[in-house]
Amino acid sequence: MPFAPVFRSEWLKIRTVRSLLATLLVLFAVTTAFSALATLDQEDQGADPLFAALSGTAFGQIAAITFGSLAVSTEYREGAAVRLSLTAVPRRGLWFAAKAVAIAAVVLVVALVTSLAALLAGLAGLGDAADGLTAADQVRGVVGGAVYLTLMALFAAGLATLLRSGVATLSVLIPFVLIVSFVIGDALGTVSDFMPDRAGQTVLRSVPEGTLGPWTGLGVTACWTAAALLAGAWRLRRQDA
Repeated sequence: MPFAPVFRSEWLKIRTVRSLLATLLVLFAVTTAFSALATLDQEDQGADPLFAALSGTAFGQIAAITFGSLAVSTEYREGAAVRLSLTAVPRRGLWFAAKAVAIAAVVLVVALVTSLAALLAGLAGLGDAADGLTAADQVRGVVGGAVYLTLMALFAAGLATLLRSGVATLSVLIPFVLIVSFVIGDALGTVSDFMPDRAGQTVLRSVPEGTLGPWTGLGVTACWTAAALLAGAWRLRRQDA
């Protein structure tokens, strides 16, 4: 079976599930709003204006994670949807690849628009404090931020396929990015630089901190994502729907 029709069917699923569309709207609203609010605090603008302007990404990633998780977990509700999908597409690897590409394509487009809107809102709040940012920094922040949100959505999709549960996936990932990374991560030293969220968010800084650069940090997040997707694909191929 060709890839294109399978991809189209997964794209149509995303379009017709209201909760997924609502999650994308939340992704845009939360990221943009928190970026605008964060830059209103003039006392914290001196360190890194790019990171301040795109700081809403740290909150928007929760919506991206939720989207990736829901896009997969809806298939496993009572088992009916995933059995129907695999009956239509017996090649499980092909079906999973099409779903992952559909998730990535949708999130990437929305995340690009979101990152641009967040940057503009953040720059407006920063005012003169953003004068040191170059055009290259801003482009990197927008594109890198969009790629980062896409990777986190795929990371959640892979984990949801492995765990076969959206609730379990969100119970693992949301505390991880909100508690482990921000609260415990600083105590781990350089090890925390290689956490999937902290590594990827390096691309949002005009002057990266820690041991990773902007694109190497995204590369680390991509490795975490690839591992989650491979684990999910393994579980899908090994067990009955």
